[in-house]
Amino acid sequence: MSCHMENGQGVEALYPPVAKADYLMKDPKKAIGIILNGQNEEIVVNGKKYVTMMPAQNYLSDQQIADVINYTCNTWGNKSKTEIKTDMVKAERKN
Repeated sequence: MSCHMENGQGVEALYPPVAKADYLMKDPKKAIGIILNGQNEEIVVNGKKYVTMMPAQNYLSDQQIADVINYTCNTWGNKSKTEIKTDMVKAERKN
C-alpha cells in the first residue's frame, strides 16, 4: 500500500499504478517473478515510464504471492482471465 497506494493508483512519476494497469494485465504471470525477484528496470505502464526499484518479496509464501496477484488482477478496474495458482509460483521460485 505504501507504494502502489490503497487504491492501486500508484504515485505519479514514482510508483506505477496497478489499477487498470496494462503492464500487469498483459501478462499476470510475469508478476510472480517481479514479486519473487524484485524489479530494477524501466517499465511502461499505461503509456508512462517508471524506473523505480521494487524489492524482492520472496519471503512471502507461494499462497500469499498467488493471493496478492489474483487480488490485484481482479480489483481496481482490473479483470484477469488468468488465475495464478501456487504451483505456478512454486515453479517460478525454482528458476
